[in-house]
Amino acid sequence: MNKKVIISAIACLMVSATAMAQEPAASLDDLLKRVEQGRVAETKEHKEREARFLSDKAGQDRLLKEARDKRTAEERRSEKLEGNFEANEVKIADLQEQLTKRLGSLKELFGVLQQVSGDTVAQFQNSLTTAQFPNSDRIEFITSLGAKMGTSSKLASIEEIERLWLELMNEMRESGRVVRFNRSVIMSTGDQVDIEMVRVGVFNLVADGKYFQYSADTGSVNELPRQPQQTRFVDSAKDLYEATSGRVAFAVDPTRGQLLSLLMDEPTFKERLDQGGTVGYVIVALGFVSFFLAMWRLIALTLMSAKVSSQLKNKTPKENNPLGRVLKVAADNADTDRETLELKLSEAIFKERPALERGLAFLKIISVVAPLMGLLGTVTGMINTFQAITLFGTGDPKLMAGGISQALVTTVEGLVVAIPTVLLHTIVSGRSRKVMYVLQEQSAGIIAERDESGASQG
Repeated sequence: MNKKVIISAIACLMVSATAMAQEPAASLDDLLKRVEQGRVAETKEHKEREARFLSDKAGQDRLLKEARDKRTAEERRSEKLEGNFEANEVKIADLQEQLTKRLGSLKELFGVLQQVSGDTVAQFQNSLTTAQFPNSDRIEFITSLGAKMGTSSKLASIEEIERLWLELMNEMRESGRVVRFNRSVIMSTGDQVDIEMVRVGVFNLVADGKYFQYSADTGSVNELPRQPQQTRFVDSAKDLYEATSGRVAFAVDPTRGQLLSLLMDEPTFKERLDQGGTVGYVIVALGFVSFFLAMWRLIALTLMSAKVSSQLKNKTPKENNPLGRVLKVAADNADTDRETLELKLSEAIFKERPALERGLAFLKIISVVAPLMGLLGTVTGMINTFQAITLFGTGDPKLMAGGISQALVTTVEGLVVAIPTVLLHTIVSGRSRKVMYVLQEQSAGIIAERDESGASQG
């Protein structure tokens, strides 16, 4: 109480001081009167505050009591629910044990049904029979059956098990049939057309000598953007499409598209040449030059050999062939001595040698340079491969494929050019030596006849 009096006095003094600061007191009585009025006002205000505080305290006690009562009720409810939960767990365990005993061997059956349903859905989604029967509900049925078998509260009916068996048997039957059907397909040009197709089991789709593929994601049939490079596969597909009965030799893809994709990725002849790069183009150019040069020399030497053979049957020298020109030199120098005639004939044969051996040296050079160019391409390709390994590592083999392809292709190109060039050089050189042997033989024969005639005269 003393604290309250002190606080009230201090408040009165503060009010009085405020009042005095606002308006000065006229006398001491006036000041005392003002202080008394301020004390009365403060006392009234304090009583109102105390009453308000006491009222709020009673409300807080009431709210606290209500919260405690609610907590007690919730604790009792929680205990009751825990008891119900434990009782339900015991009941569920008993029911699960009863279900397991009653199912017996059927539980294994339903497990097999679930596994077969999952495998069959993936098989049917990618099967070519789905391309022929796109509106069939078999996939939806098997999907729902697999989901049903995944729960322990639902069992499969006899009708559902029989239908699953029938769907599997029907797929097995269709896998051994070759059938025709009409289907809307997307061509490689992007146009969508309706054509007649031939389905070879569940392995291939062909139409008019072209292979098609079924896309399970979009449910569409698309023409392969690139057909196999080997003509025998394309021809067999065309024969099968045009056949109406009998047997047709056809390559079946048992991997359902993987082998066909490998055939599609097989590069063409031009792509092989492109893999060789600049070095490969130079080797190919040398090959063409050597071939045409060899053909030109072979034809020229063949014609020349024919003329020489004709000259052998004719005693009159003709200047349209090497032997005729040599014989004419012998005829023009018939009155000279033996040594001079021999030198004249040797000179005439030497004059014919460049024409007979023309281009042979270049053929020989190409046969040597071609494999060396192939070796150059091999080294260049391996350098590119090691550069790719240095930059990107060995994680992606495709990054190294370009350099390895160049290395191998240029080696093959060098050998392919060199081997025929060596053979052609041998053939052309043999023709040239054959004509030279005839000239040397005839020259030696002329000298021998000259010696014989001189000996008979002597």
